[in-house]
Amino acid sequence: MTPVSTSTSITALEPGTLREWATEHQDLVVIDVRSAAEFESMHIRGSYNVPLPLLSEHTDELAARLASRVVLVCHSGTRAEQARQRLATSGIDTAYVLTGGVPAFAAVGGDVVKGKDRWDLERQVRLAAGSLVLVGLTGGRFVSPKIRLLAGVIGTGLTFSAATNTCAMGKAISTMPWNRAAVDPTRESAILTLPVTNAGDETTAS
Repeated sequence: MTPVSTSTSITALEPGTLREWATEHQDLVVIDVRSAAEFESMHIRGSYNVPLPLLSEHTDELAARLASRVVLVCHSGTRAEQARQRLATSGIDTAYVLTGGVPAFAAVGGDVVKGKDRWDLERQVRLAAGSLVLVGLTGGRFVSPKIRLLAGVIGTGLTFSAATNTCAMGKAISTMPWNRAAVDPTRESAILTLPVTNAGDETTAS
């Protein structure tokens, strides 16, 4: 079996291991913390969509329903690690973060459900940040030197984002019309429908 990292800062799970666990462990719960639109584009079959903002708002309530074997997934692992840290504050200290996210799981032949193709949120953030920096540098050269400040603001924002492991630009972009799903998850539809498995109930995701 593929080894699992047990670092105190992050507990990483390789895609191949998750593929094995999907058939071996009845108590496995996979939580996808991406936006509903990203989840619609492609997700691991049987996973539950609890976007990071919703998870952050109802962390204690979610933690109370989770089994000990929890795998958190997103596109690359960044948002999943944020979710792991939040759940750890509510007593879930054994959650795993899927290395490489949903694309990596699909790449090893994992069972995924595909829908409408969309750019993932992290790719959109890179495009927006790069475009704003380009506008700032180009405008500073040909229009006004003051426009170069835009590049500085973006650079400062990215530095802050890395230092705090947050992304204000990502949150803003996620609210754009093209990133909205037909139905967004709510506390009732996403959290209260999770099987309660931490008290011996071996109900699994379907």
